[in-house]
Amino acid sequence: MGKSKKGGYIEKLLKKADKTLQEGVKKADEVLEDAVEIGIMTAKQASKTSKEFRNKAKKESQILQKRGVEKISEGISAAKSVTSNTQNDLEILKKLGKLRKAEVITEKEFQAKKKKILDRI
Repeated sequence: MGKSKKGGYIEKLLKKADKTLQEGVKKADEVLEDAVEIGIMTAKQASKTSKEFRNKAKKESQILQKRGVEKISEGISAAKSVTSNTQNDLEILKKLGKLRKAEVITEKEFQAKKKKILDRI
């Protein structure tokens, strides 16, 4: 009889340990499922945020590119204007030189006009 009593205690102990292990495994599975779910939500949020940043960066890039093109166009226009004005000023100087040679204007008048034109260039 002593042996069966001890066997009964061990059996109860083993059943209790098995039950506890099963509960622990079940709890671990639940925690793991929660962790996977949180990981999926985090990955989705990171993906969404990444897309938002990419879209924002793309828009900013387009804006900067447009501004760059505008500035280059302004520079080209300014350069053309300066070149055009310089050509006109040189033509005026030639005409003034002819007028001086023809004695239509004096040397002093020629030099004054020449100085104004050269100051603009």
